Amino acid sequence: MIDWLLRTSEPPSLPLAGRTVPIALRRHARATRMTLRLAPDGSEVRVTLPQWGRTIDALEFARSRSRWLESQMARIPSVIPPAPGGLLHHCGRPLRVAWSPDLPRKPRIADGEVRVGGPESGLAARLRRWLEQEALALMGGDLAHYCARTGVSAPALRLSRAQRRWGSCAGDGTIRLNWRLVQAPCEVRRSVVAHEVAHLVHFDHSPAFHALLREIFEGDLPAANAWLKREGRGLYAAFG
Repeated sequence: MIDWLLRTSEPPSLPLAGRTVPIALRRHARATRMTLRLAPDGSEVRVTLPQWGRTIDALEFARSRSRWLESQMARIPSVIPPAPGGLLHHCGRPLRVAWSPDLPRKPRIADGEVRVGGPESGLAARLRRWLEQEALALMGGDLAHYCARTGVSAPALRLSRAQRRWGSCAGDGTIRLNWRLVQAPCEVRRSVVAHEVAHLVHFDHSPAFHALLREIFEGDLPAANAWLKREGRGLYAAFG
């Protein structure tokens, strides 16, 4: 018997690489087996299980994969804020950070660079605000596009700084999208927007939902999902 499985007075967690990481259990009606993954930033272990699955089995499943989870955690990049001469990604494109105190404070893309001025001490914060503004503009266009393709009115859009989710669709229709997706290739970002728009019609992951998503998204959905699964953690490298 494992003592940590019996501690019902506190949320379930797992010791990993010298840290205590919470375990999030998610039951889905269509799930036929348990699956396990680590949040992109390593902030939680996610176990998906069938509706009939037992909590104690899910927690034991997570514990049995501790070594694999630690190997995944080791792959999470350290946060390295952008600095002069470094690289920043915008729509999947690497841009060199060209900073000079004499340049305008507002970042501008030119010739493979993002050119920005102002005090060096606030450089990372300015670049993050700029990327968030870019994200809002690009995702707003994506949202309008996919809502038109779906035949629904565009709902309110909010940027998310979530550490655990790329997007969400609330019961009132509000869509929240992780601003970090502006660093990903456009097709990847747009796949997430299309996913959330499909939830405006089907608030589940039923066959009807997936059929609608395939209908409205023009790109290679499996490739976009694979990129996000493989490279998504890297989107946290510049700003955490």
